[in-house]
Amino acid sequence: MATEQTIADERQEQTELEASLRNGSLLMTLAGVAFIGYGVVFLVLNFVGNGFELGVSTLDGMTKADLNPTVAYYISHLHIATAAFIISTGIAITALSWYGVRQRLRWAWATTVVAAVVGLALALPMHYTADAFTHDWVTHLGPIYLATVVFVIGVVMVYRGLNTT
Repeated sequence: MATEQTIADERQEQTELEASLRNGSLLMTLAGVAFIGYGVVFLVLNFVGNGFELGVSTLDGMTKADLNPTVAYYISHLHIATAAFIISTGIAITALSWYGVRQRLRWAWATTVVAAVVGLALALPMHYTADAFTHDWVTHLGPIYLATVVFVIGVVMVYRGLNTT
């Protein structure tokens, strides 16, 4: 009798861990899609917005039209490149999470974690080093922080699911 209960408990635990893996990979995938969306907004604002990043309306009171045209073009160039890398990282995270992590491929899970951590670890500290320009923290960083929280929850859920025997 105790053996049957033990087997039932083990099956229940295995089912819960499989659900954790499945749901966690879904959250990681959704976060990847959010990264793509953030990058697309970043890109679109370069062309149809005020020419600056999400949450940045002026640089020390100067609009894009007030800047030297060469400097404005250079800023635009950097925004496009940054958007491209945000979008491409989001695509990689989305694809790896959906097609690799769901298949229990540890290398896919590790790659998504490394890609996200490297991108965020390099990009975010600059926002806290100086107040060289004003920006709306909620609109500028809020979306990426929200996507990161979703991603981290998914990563932890998947980790639990991957560590089953």
